[in-house]
Amino acid sequence: MPAATARLSNRVARTKDLILLAIAATLWFCAFIGLRPLANPDEGRYTEISREMAISGDYVTPRLNGVKYFEKPPLLYWLSALTFSSFGVNDFTARLWTALFATLGVVLTYLTARSLYGRSAGIVSAIVLGTSILYYVLAQVILLDMALAVTLSGALFSFILAVREPRGRKRLGLFLAFYAFMALATLTKGMIGFLIPGAVIFLWLLLLKRWRSLVPFHPVAGVLLFLAIAAPWHVLAGMANHSDVKELDFTWFYFVHEHFLRFTTKIHGRYEPWWFFLPFLVAGLFPWTFFALQSLGHSLRGGWKKRGENAEAWFLVIWIVFIVAFFSKSQSKLIPYILPVVPPAAILIGRYLSARLRIPADGKLRAGARSFAGCAVLLGVAVLFLPAPEGHEGLAAHLPLLRGIVSITLLGGAVMTLVAVRKDRPRLIIGTVATTAALLFMSVAMAGKVIDGGSTNKLSKLLKERLQPGDQIYHVGLYAQDMPVFLERQIHVVGYKGELLFGIDAEPEKTAGRFMKKEGFVEQWTQPGVRYAVIRKWYYDHWFQQVDAPKEIIGESNDLLLLVNRDPSSKP
Repeated sequence: MPAATARLSNRVARTKDLILLAIAATLWFCAFIGLRPLANPDEGRYTEISREMAISGDYVTPRLNGVKYFEKPPLLYWLSALTFSSFGVNDFTARLWTALFATLGVVLTYLTARSLYGRSAGIVSAIVLGTSILYYVLAQVILLDMALAVTLSGALFSFILAVREPRGRKRLGLFLAFYAFMALATLTKGMIGFLIPGAVIFLWLLLLKRWRSLVPFHPVAGVLLFLAIAAPWHVLAGMANHSDVKELDFTWFYFVHEHFLRFTTKIHGRYEPWWFFLPFLVAGLFPWTFFALQSLGHSLRGGWKKRGENAEAWFLVIWIVFIVAFFSKSQSKLIPYILPVVPPAAILIGRYLSARLRIPADGKLRAGARSFAGCAVLLGVAVLFLPAPEGHEGLAAHLPLLRGIVSITLLGGAVMTLVAVRKDRPRLIIGTVATTAALLFMSVAMAGKVIDGGSTNKLSKLLKERLQPGDQIYHVGLYAQDMPVFLERQIHVVGYKGELLFGIDAEPEKTAGRFMKKEGFVEQWTQPGVRYAVIRKWYYDHWFQQVDAPKEIIGESNDLLLLVNRDPSSKP
């Protein structure tokens, strides 16, 4: 076959794979995102910021419950705000971009693994990524971490592919993609968008002495592209939100408080021990954890002495190790922070598994499969005794059925995996593990309608039936972030500032009447007009119940009470 014909055939096959993979991944990640009500606090927070942005048309200054909010950059807010403007606000549209970023991550992983290790490795790596529990779960939740993980992966994937190319248009295009993805990552979660890729690349170049592979890396065109994407919002936000008070100035709050102090101090109250991420990394790769060590040995065969022959695999390993170490050093730790290590891990695992698709299963593959089966049996039995979690009223009645479905899925998957091992069928082993994970995730996702995640959905529905334009709503001692989304209006907040502190203090003339101490609340509560309050049961029992003011409990959900100061149907 002539070389030109072979290249054309390869492009056609790759395009076909991409189309099928993108459709499958989109359906996989989007199928159940509309079932579950928004959870507090994160899903409510990010949805409300985007909702207010869509209404105001102000795409420079994000606002939460009407006050400035600069803890994170605006990329995801922009995308969701545009979606809300076109299709409205609901549970599906709120989560859509997180799921679409997850789809993009699968596509990028496929393209990179295929370019590095062949078509089979690309397909298996994509399957491993899409069926890893941490990746799938965070594809269903509105957080910034999925968008960050995918844009960081896009940058690092583009780099490692670019340095393999000779001078020319393809190398230039890949390097420009590298700079563009870093800019998008910076617009997603700040300076780590370029610091993390820069550090990973520097360590790889240093340890493997690959400095010559940088030439050329198109720094002028790349930096200009990076700045064209990432700089305008930062400049406009700084100009629009300057303050002579250091703590209320955008530049100080965003760059110092939210970057430097978040990493180096315990100011955000998220301190965990240095080893915090290790068990979550192991668990987060389930069900592929049991093949991770074999994959590492396969990709790094020959060890350090042969690092030049396995340079791309070492790049992926350095990527994983650096990110785990970087966030382990941080004084602020949350589980989603390690999501960016899942795509490179998926390629290492996918490369190993794809190499065994057409040969008899070796001892290591069989050992991994048996370990998975044993773990599935233990989990399948343990789930039968799983107690109902607190704060999920809707789940309790459906828990026995859900336990049964999950247990049968795990136990059935274990049996089928052992059958595949006995038949010595590597393809069947891999397919069974992936299918078990997919059925397990689907079972839990389909139960989303009865998992409220601390949602105020029940109280919000009750309020929406009663609210009139002049009525006021107060959150007492808390701020339930999802309620403004449900009610499509801002909330008065009593005795709570939390993450709203910067915005409240930045515009005191605008916030004085909406954010108050409990004494001011009692005074407003007794004024003419209908007022509703959401308050925790404990706070009500220990304080507000004793206050001499009209009040009636009209709703209850989890640990929250809904009060009204007077029956709106009664005559004054």
